[in-house]
Amino acid sequence: MKTKFKIILSIILSIIVIMMGVGLGSVTVPPSHIISVISNKIFSTPLLPDMQSVSISIIWKLRLPRTLLAFLVGGAVAVSGTVMQSVLKNPLASSYTLGVSSGASLGAAIIIVTGFSIPFLGLFTLPVVGLTFGLLTVFAAVKFAAKMDKNLENNTIILVGMVFSLFVNAILTLITAIARDHLAQLTFWQMGSFSLKDWSSVLILFPIIFIGVLIIQNYSKELDIMTFGEEQAFTMGVDVHKIKWILLGLSAALTGSAISFVGVIGFIDLIAPHVVRKIFGSNHKTVIPMSVVFGGSFMVLCDLIARTIISPSELPVGAITALIGAPFFAYVYFSKRKGL
Repeated sequence: MKTKFKIILSIILSIIVIMMGVGLGSVTVPPSHIISVISNKIFSTPLLPDMQSVSISIIWKLRLPRTLLAFLVGGAVAVSGTVMQSVLKNPLASSYTLGVSSGASLGAAIIIVTGFSIPFLGLFTLPVVGLTFGLLTVFAAVKFAAKMDKNLENNTIILVGMVFSLFVNAILTLITAIARDHLAQLTFWQMGSFSLKDWSSVLILFPIIFIGVLIIQNYSKELDIMTFGEEQAFTMGVDVHKIKWILLGLSAALTGSAISFVGVIGFIDLIAPHVVRKIFGSNHKTVIPMSVVFGGSFMVLCDLIARTIISPSELPVGAITALIGAPFFAYVYFSKRKGL
């Protein structure tokens, strides 16, 4: 099957998944209504005559922004995982390994417990602080790794990142133990949820992720070269240390931005790179955008399951991604080892 056909098929399937995310729930909405509402809001075309105001509100105010946000978050963490695994040449590498989720969780916990709010940010204080703490944790880990190992070896980065992650998690555990009044809120945030998200989150997150993915896409050639080894990359004129800093920072920013809005959601950044490479090969010019498509679609499906499986109640989406992702990743990883 040609790559172009695979890409077209993947995009079509992704659109179907998004339509399912918007249409399915306690109230089922047909695709014709979804298309009519979107067309009306964007192009001011007349609505279908049989549409009710309740359906319009459900589509435009509740499900569409939630579904698009889920797609953006899934796409962001998938690209982040793809880059991390390529740069560090480790199938278990991810922004979470380097402490992004731990740092973002600590920042969010401080805001939740103290109730602190930055005046000009208001409700967006939590995501901004979460992103900042996540990035600081990664850069501190990489900076420490650079001092420990001037060659900035991949194993050193991963090990230092894990140590920093464990240390930050210990601080987070202490805060959770002390602030028992906020235990439920802290726990729910750490498991991730798209509940009660509106267009403001989508409009803020979209340009961040779009620009981040676009910049990473421009480094696809360097990523391809680095997969052959750092020595080979040096001989071909790639400044490996500089590229590592840039790509690790961009990957951390993507994950930090995503999880700071919706909470910690794992496993997609581990699964997506393996599946996409298996289908489309190792060319990062294709792998990066298709990671957005696969990761976003997978996240939408997980969110759909989370909000419908025990309707009208809702499960944290992070629990669903873990239940699906853990055995799937184990199968992919161990089947790959068996083939060696």
